[in-house]
Amino acid sequence: MCRRVQGIPDTPAGDGMNRKSHWDSIYAGKKPDEVSWYQTHLEKSLQLIMATGAGKSAPIIDLGGGASTLVDDLLAAGYTNLTVLDISAAAIRAAQERLGENGKRVNWLVADVTQVSLPPAHFDIWHDRAVFHFLTDAEDRRRYVRTVDQAVRPGGHVIVATFGPRGPLKCSGLDIVRYTPEQLHEQFGGDYELHCSITEDHVTPAGKHQDFLYCHFRKQ
Repeated sequence: MCRRVQGIPDTPAGDGMNRKSHWDSIYAGKKPDEVSWYQTHLEKSLQLIMATGAGKSAPIIDLGGGASTLVDDLLAAGYTNLTVLDISAAAIRAAQERLGENGKRVNWLVADVTQVSLPPAHFDIWHDRAVFHFLTDAEDRRRYVRTVDQAVRPGGHVIVATFGPRGPLKCSGLDIVRYTPEQLHEQFGGDYELHCSITEDHVTPAGKHQDFLYCHFRKQ
């Protein structure tokens, strides 16, 4: 059930870093199902994507999708216009090897979301599970939102998942920013309607519990 919320308090800021080399080293040293954010099926993400009502040919981008299994399930559900963007070429290769021939049905991009140029007003759905909370620098967050502004069509859907208020303070050796629904909405601003939010108690492959927050925004 989605929980409707209002209010926009402040969020903290942090320091930037060389993200690409860090994530390449993570995926070089661990199998995809060994990283803390791994799920066999991203059920909450699938639930929110399907709830948008977008058609199976709608352009969808999975940000930080890398080795995630979401693209597998979207293909299996009949979605045909999929883009996966990740900063790590190693993560992309892992997904391509897993999918085999099906991987040829996906547009793969190795890029940093704070620097990438995407087709303007192209995507119906923007999905991000666990990228935004790594952007501890305020300017990186502004660049991220500008990319969303440019790449998502008016009326499109933006689904972002971060650590919630009770989530960890670090992940994969990096500081993160935890969010309430109101705080995450504030990052995107008034051009985005906060349609709903849901939470998840994610259990990592190591058995630890992590508080995740999913927000579904609609671009005005």
